Amino acid sequence: MLKTYPQGFTEKDANIIINSAEGQKAGLVPYKPSSRAAKDSTAVDTAVESDSELDPIEQVQTGVDRIHTDVADELLIRLHENTASFFEQTVVDLVVAMGYAGADGVAARTQLTNDGGIDGVIDQDALGLNRVYIQAKRYALDSTVSRPDIQGFVGALHGVQADRGLFITTAKYSSGAKAYAGSVNTRVILIDGPRLADLMIRYGVGVQIQQTISIVKLDEDYFE
Repeated sequence: MLKTYPQGFTEKDANIIINSAEGQKAGLVPYKPSSRAAKDSTAVDTAVESDSELDPIEQVQTGVDRIHTDVADELLIRLHENTASFFEQTVVDLVVAMGYAGADGVAARTQLTNDGGIDGVIDQDALGLNRVYIQAKRYALDSTVSRPDIQGFVGALHGVQADRGLFITTAKYSSGAKAYAGSVNTRVILIDGPRLADLMIRYGVGVQIQQTISIVKLDEDYFE
């Protein structure tokens, strides 16, 4: 074969060799990519085709969304790997970054012992007339916060005469937990892992801006 094709051979030549008597005798068979390789190739082709249908600004936004998704996943992993006190402080920092402490408000993490189920307190004004109570649970990312956890938090809120609270976790909530939180008179906001990570990115807690991109367009006023 090497004598016949000293300069190498094309795909057409390869097919001739495979189908020849010599090729059949040698047991040569045409190459077929694995189903997974074919599937991956199709997925890549689809993604490239999909991206090519977007305008440049949409492509930039798609890229940013992908980066945020990766960072969000990493945020939850790092929060779960850290200590419970670190997570509680992060939650307080986030609520402050969102503006709930107000201009003269005070935010504090409660003591780790005898906190009565309250992990953080946000005074929304200088006198503390409006307070937001927080419970932060650093659970496994694939675990579920159930109804008894929310019932315990509501009981803790009643103990301090509070009518509102935030329950924030790295995990997710069961349907029973959501239903209970929506049925009680006490206003309880549930924030799960994905929403927590999204809020941290949006308000710049635990992340930093790596690069700023300026998108320009033609200034029509200049040419008038």
